[in-house]
Amino acid sequence: MPEMPEVQGLAAFLAERAVGRTITRTNVGAIAALKTYDPPNTALYGATITASTRQGKFLVLSCGDDLHLVFHLAKAGWLRWYDALPTTLIKPGKSPIALRVALDDGSGFDLTEAGTKKSLAVYVVRDPQEVPGIARLGPDPLAADFTLDAFSALLTDRRMQIKGLLRDQAVIAGIGNAYSDEILHAARMSPYAIAGNLDGADVERLYDAMRTTLTDAVAAASGKPPADLKDAKRRGMQVHARRGETCPVCGDTIRSVFFADRSLEYCPTCQTGGKVLADRRLSRLLK
Repeated sequence: MPEMPEVQGLAAFLAERAVGRTITRTNVGAIAALKTYDPPNTALYGATITASTRQGKFLVLSCGDDLHLVFHLAKAGWLRWYDALPTTLIKPGKSPIALRVALDDGSGFDLTEAGTKKSLAVYVVRDPQEVPGIARLGPDPLAADFTLDAFSALLTDRRMQIKGLLRDQAVIAGIGNAYSDEILHAARMSPYAIAGNLDGADVERLYDAMRTTLTDAVAAASGKPPADLKDAKRRGMQVHARRGETCPVCGDTIRSVFFADRSLEYCPTCQTGGKVLADRRLSRLLK
């Protein structure tokens, strides 16, 4: 799933390539992906893109102050950029293309989604806050005003496991499964630690790990075209999706915990005092 660093990379790429260009047409390839009808997607025709920004894991293409194309790539979505947009006809339901956007210089992009479970979402709105997922977003973890004190206040008295809290978009915006694994590894913290039980030193270590991990990931994504962002993300991972490999910090074997539709990765030596966490399908911790 594209998370904050990759979406920021896409936003920066589109700021260079699409801002200042006029949308000449849009073709909807997956009707279910279009979540709004007023304004219609045809309202984008003839509109000039004035800004490309990120809010959490949402990308916002603004056409002035009162018309915005917003999309969330979900688990299996992606953006394909073309300097010369293909002229092939998009047949709804017959290709992975959910939306095609054509620009006045012949360039443009497709929003695509692999797999059978379709979650990619597209909105055409007058204000990004009309998108429910954006309206619910918590603070951006790299915002200048998201201080250690602000982070500490978010954790106080919360009985959530810290892995789940980091992924909760209403608490902190933009972090998903992959980067929460990376942050917790950098912080040398169990994914099952209870947020409200962390002491001051734990909170500070976690905060520093979060800011450093995300800052480095955003820097790694900067300047890369969409086609290169996924590989850049994979190369930067220390533990996520590296089950069975060697931890680059201590040399232990990286382990996984499997859930219904995802997994988490961690290092027992670095994060759990050497304990191996049980597969959640067994609902217990190995002793």
